Amino acid sequence: MIFIKKIFLFFRRELKLFYTNIVDLFSNILFFFLSIFIFVFALGTDEQLLRAIGLGIIWSLLLLSSTLSLRKFYEEDFNNGVLIIIHMRGISYELIVLLKILSHFLFVQVPFLISIPLASILFNIAMYEVYNLMVTFVIGSLILSCLSSMSASMNLLNKANFSIGGIIVLLFSIPIIIFSVGISEAESDFKSLINILIGITLIFLGISPWASAAFIRLAIRNT
Repeated sequence: MIFIKKIFLFFRRELKLFYTNIVDLFSNILFFFLSIFIFVFALGTDEQLLRAIGLGIIWSLLLLSSTLSLRKFYEEDFNNGVLIIIHMRGISYELIVLLKILSHFLFVQVPFLISIPLASILFNIAMYEVYNLMVTFVIGSLILSCLSSMSASMNLLNKANFSIGGIIVLLFSIPIIIFSVGISEAESDFKSLINILIGITLIFLGISPWASAAFIRLAIRNT
């Protein structure tokens, strides 16, 4: 019961931080829509062209928009000692990372679901593809949160060059985006492809807490 209470307090703290930094979320969503409008105006009124590349553009911009807040994943909690305090209260670094990933998914990634149908209208994307895109984003964005966790924890070791973390996220996200776009366009094999994506997500959820926790421990030792 005490353990569940600690997890509840952790999520309550993350929720407070989310409301404190809610301007950042609106800025990310605004960046997403501005980028969408730029692409739509640049490509013109060719509906077939917009429909053909729309899913890839939306997925790519969702990735870029969600990584704008990458710096705040661990840096603030690391600098003010919150990570160590939470660990001293009986929560392992692996569990802290897992809870951080879930918090990032809920409070950063999920709000973008609202923007997907609106962006899809501008690209004249079919309804079944919009549904597929939203399902793949819910699952695939968990992978993006895992990648963000690993790159942000790695950046704690190399604060002088923060761009390394963003590059890592982009490199590993490319195959995920390609696969997710392929799923979104699928009609017959959608369920089987989704199961593969779920399997990949579970692998990342298993690896990321251990890898991120290892980088956090190394960063603490180096301070």
